[in-house]
Amino acid sequence: MKRIPWLVFLPALLACQEEVVVPVYQAVPVATRDISVSAQAAGVIEPDTTVEVKSKASGEILEIMVQTGDRVERGALMVRVDQRIPRNSLLQSEASLEVARARLANALAQKRRSDELYQTQSITQTEYEDTLLDYANAKAGLVQAEVAVENDRIAMDDTDVRAPISGTIIAKNVERGQVISSPTRDVAGGTVLLTMADLSLVQVRTLVDETDIGKIRPGLDATVSVASYPNQPFEGQVLKIEPMAETQQNVTMFPVLIRIPNTDGLLRPGMNAEVEIMIGRREGVLAVPNAALRTDRDVGSAAEALGLTLEAVQAQLARSPEVPGWQASSPPAAEASDRETLTLRNGRTVELPPGVTAEQARTIMNKRRSGEPLTEDEQEIGRQVFQAFQGGRGGEPGRGAEPKQQAGNIQIADYVVFVLRDGVPTAVRIKTGLTDLDYSEVLAGLTAADSVLVLRNIAQQAS
Repeated sequence: MKRIPWLVFLPALLACQEEVVVPVYQAVPVATRDISVSAQAAGVIEPDTTVEVKSKASGEILEIMVQTGDRVERGALMVRVDQRIPRNSLLQSEASLEVARARLANALAQKRRSDELYQTQSITQTEYEDTLLDYANAKAGLVQAEVAVENDRIAMDDTDVRAPISGTIIAKNVERGQVISSPTRDVAGGTVLLTMADLSLVQVRTLVDETDIGKIRPGLDATVSVASYPNQPFEGQVLKIEPMAETQQNVTMFPVLIRIPNTDGLLRPGMNAEVEIMIGRREGVLAVPNAALRTDRDVGSAAEALGLTLEAVQAQLARSPEVPGWQASSPPAAEASDRETLTLRNGRTVELPPGVTAEQARTIMNKRRSGEPLTEDEQEIGRQVFQAFQGGRGGEPGRGAEPKQQAGNIQIADYVVFVLRDGVPTAVRIKTGLTDLDYSEVLAGLTAADSVLVLRNIAQQAS
């Protein structure tokens, strides 16, 4: 076997020992892309309209014409209650009405005779007034008798229980032969015979985390998925955001109602549903990586990594074209802050509120992702950290990334990015719109010919 002298490998070994120079930044072109932001939640399908059907009549149930699951139209006969007592009462009131009519006819005749006698002064004033009083009482008696007949006829009609709405029978609470009580006579509210629901429209009551609730408003489109039809999404809209929050496992959430057309009747009450609320979507817009965005507070550290001084960056920003709607903030402080910072997965560095460590922030974020309960102190720290993520300082408005206005439910913010101009890293102001976990829409400040600089060391830390 032929041996190769070890000196042959010496140049290769020396080459391996040479230090590999990694560029400080990566130039990412400003490109067009689609950006969509949504909020996910889970809930249960509920009827949009539910009615408990009761009978105004008391007595024994003689007949039930419907069963659970039947579709009925408004006014359809569903239950019949014993009519004997209302029928007897009606017969009695009709007889009383005939008597009242006869009394009125007799009183009218007496009044006419009294009118003639009084004109000839054949009767006294007192006798004439008594005749007028008898006539008035007879008229009142007739009205009372007519009202009694009408009430008894209504009571007869109430023994036939008809559908108050067009819908589906979702529950039957009584059986034939059962004696029921009337809600007009029973302080407990009477007996519920049936429960109806209009299933042509259904809704999902879902709980949305408080961190997302500020982006949601009535009218937003939502997609609902159920396990029974995994490949068939159902389209709906946000109907209402309830004002009172609910706490589950120390996580604050707000109930949100999603209304969904159900003309095919596929969605049924009680089904578990997964909801995706579309907060915003932009198609074919200029976008930059979130890792390239800088606020006034972290622009100094980025400039240092790029070999620029803070004064040079401020001079570049002063010479850069004015961005419409830009609201200049105070320059970043040159002295080091005593607050800790947290680097997110997208490369963005966030300064944490006073007294909050990066380890605490990571622990709370991991607990939220896994659904573990948070203590009251952790909830308060989480609220402050979330405000810092939004560009604030845990109770203070953010500087350089403060939302200036809203387009619908999308916040518009100001940032600083570094671009290559004549081969030199240059700071410019931009205005951003819709943002997801990775990219932000560029509203002003950049063109498709630009490339933004993403620091490699930050990207490596985020990964």
